Amino acid sequence: MITVSDKAKTRIGQLIEEQNYDQSYFLRVGVESGGCSGLSYKLDFDNQEKQGDEIFNNNGVRVVTDKRSVLYLFGTELDFTDGLNGKGFTFNNPNASRTCSCGESFSV
Repeated sequence: MITVSDKAKTRIGQLIEEQNYDQSYFLRVGVESGGCSGLSYKLDFDNQEKQGDEIFNNNGVRVVTDKRSVLYLFGTELDFTDGLNGKGFTFNNPNASRTCSCGESFSV
């Protein structure tokens, strides 16, 4: 399961509203090869489920990921920060053995 913090939920709602997306849109989270630590997080809005997708509903947010990515993301919390050190979504991933300093890539 992927969990969504209250701050991330609020920001996701704002983005959906700003883009004029309807209720069919959900948050697609994934992992792809790349980044300085080997794997990078991918985050986007989508309204088309694909065969084999895993679907999670947490804190009022529908999160969809592909089967390969769910292995890397299981137990991850999606958060949002708007502090002095930067603004954006962050992944608190218990499966990551190493992360880069920017937090956008990891390895297991």
